[in-house]
Amino acid sequence: MGVIAWIFIGLFAGIIAKVLMPGKDPGGIIVTILIGIAGGLLGGWLGKVIFGIDSIDGFFEISTWVAAVIGSMILLALYRLISGNRRHA
Repeated sequence: MGVIAWIFIGLFAGIIAKVLMPGKDPGGIIVTILIGIAGGLLGGWLGKVIFGIDSIDGFFEISTWVAAVIGSMILLALYRLISGNRRHA
């Protein structure tokens, strides 16, 4: 699966991650979507590297979407942690 497909999946994964992790994010929806795109790429990479299996096969595979959403949630949590500390300092 190509990078363009991961960007598209990441777009929706960012929205899903935002729904699963509600709250006010510094930067708004655009930053959240960009985090989702990066999280989709991260999730795809982690799925292949950590598990050592080629479970990230195609656009319509559930494992692809799960990996993208998990990657997006990881990056969204890190972003909240980093930007939250900077705002209060």
